[in-house]
Amino acid sequence: MQHNGLQQIFEEHRQPLLRYLRAHGAGEAAEDLLQELWLKVVASLPGPVANPRSYLFRAATNLMIDWRRSSAQAHRRDVEWAGLTDRLPGSAANDPGPERMVEGRRQLDLVEARLATLPARAVSIFRQHRIEGITQRKIAAAMGLSASTVEADLRIVYRLLAELKEKLDEE
Repeated sequence: MQHNGLQQIFEEHRQPLLRYLRAHGAGEAAEDLLQELWLKVVASLPGPVANPRSYLFRAATNLMIDWRRSSAQAHRRDVEWAGLTDRLPGSAANDPGPERMVEGRRQLDLVEARLATLPARAVSIFRQHRIEGITQRKIAAAMGLSASTVEADLRIVYRLLAELKEKLDEE
């Protein structure tokens, strides 16, 4: 049976194929799968087909198997993604709770107070570099400083933060 003949058989069996796909779990996707079935049949350009009806239903079965596998894989991917997002900041699973929030605020206030005791230029360089992501070279150029001066100022802040971290870890 040639392409035109197969198309005629396909059209004659369109509704039974659609019911078959729905009955085998395609649900709302049945129309899309039927269209995909036709595209696959046309793309394969089969030679003469002895039993075109059986050929079409077998192709529909193969398509359903592929669709189920793909759906199962998508479901597993979604479940894994949901598990990963629970570990992301802001997810309900990572809610620190009121005690940790109060402690975090206390530690932040302590860090801010200690940073206020350092030279303003060093703190400014630190904030630009570590918070805003500006390179040391660009900071040096913008402030008219040498790269070694920027590094020295950063070392002052890093030293203070390391001491503070050690103190907080001991508590």
